[in-house]
Amino acid sequence: MAHGGSAVARRDGKAYFIDGALPGELVSGTIEVDKPAWGKVQIASVIEAAPERTEPLCGHFGTCGGCQWQHGEYTAQLEWKQAIVSGQMKHLGRHPNPPVRPTVATGSPFQYRNRMDFRVHNGRTALHQRRSRNLIPLSECQILHPNLAALLVDLGDLSGVKGLTMRTATTTGDVLIIIEGAVPRQASSWGCAVAVAVVEDDTLRAVHGDAVLEETVAGVPFRISGKAFFQNNTAGAERLVRLVTEAAGVRPEDTLLDAYAGGGLFAATVGRDAGRVVAIERDKTAAQDLQANLNRAGIDDYRILRSSMDEAIEGIDEYWDVVVADPPRKGLGIDGVDAVTAAEPRTLVYVSCDPASLARDTAILDELGYDLDWVTPVDMFPQTFHIECVAKFDRFR
Repeated sequence: MAHGGSAVARRDGKAYFIDGALPGELVSGTIEVDKPAWGKVQIASVIEAAPERTEPLCGHFGTCGGCQWQHGEYTAQLEWKQAIVSGQMKHLGRHPNPPVRPTVATGSPFQYRNRMDFRVHNGRTALHQRRSRNLIPLSECQILHPNLAALLVDLGDLSGVKGLTMRTATTTGDVLIIIEGAVPRQASSWGCAVAVAVVEDDTLRAVHGDAVLEETVAGVPFRISGKAFFQNNTAGAERLVRLVTEAAGVRPEDTLLDAYAGGGLFAATVGRDAGRVVAIERDKTAAQDLQANLNRAGIDDYRILRSSMDEAIEGIDEYWDVVVADPPRKGLGIDGVDAVTAAEPRTLVYVSCDPASLARDTAILDELGYDLDWVTPVDMFPQTFHIECVAKFDRFR
């Protein structure tokens, strides 16, 4: 399986990417893209199926773009993700024998998403068609958390709504729906908080209840404002915290730097073991949540810098012993790596949502004197090709 979700086949030494195929299968199809070094094949039939092939649980699978791997057994999905990370580390990270651990499952491979962003088509919730901008109206979603899945089919006519976001806190049962467009008349009957996205100033206006969720991770109660980012898999967030805690090895005398703090998932959990926490977060709403969550965690000695990570680190006049970096999909890059290692911390814990950017940054970190101790893929998004990773780097010079 390739990074991106397609199976890879070879004919006469040339690689072909085949969406919908599985490793070990014999398939027939039509070449739809034919480049000198690679091609894409539109699968027509499976002649010899792999033992891992299974019947998809969702009736929309194959047309809806939300999932890519429901046709493969879950144990195989975990193995594919480990292999993909290892391959990226070898190819882009220039690591001949990457220490990639087995993929960590995060609980149920279905009914895990605590947030989903939908478009609306003909008055119904919809997602984009696979590899297309066309919209597919949905009657079910098997990866949606039960708090949201039951509500999905009872929303009623959504004419006048452009899109909506459904969110839930799985430990408290809080549910919030954010509307883009006109609020449906039946919204008051949904039995949950409802808010409207105000495009002009990028804020939320509460219509029913409060546009805030209360979630608990690793024993810490988190305030999550309606538009703020939080991990889409709450059980997965617990696994991430455990792995980051293991990798960080924080001591009571340490200063912990959380370079992309968000609402404080790591600062407010891993940071409980540190003597001081320095957290960097640019977004105003997230920074407000961050402060509240650090207080809830009982962390007294902390500093929040509201700035981009690069700018904030230039102004820091203190040393940090351990850094946790959870950058966006593009990764740290050269400037980001330079910034988080400026104080020469003994340990860098890198939380990545893209194996390719992690691998690229691994090579940069090696040049700056940081050795990859281990990397663990975490299956935050079962039934899809998306892979979260936690990687531990130790300074060796």
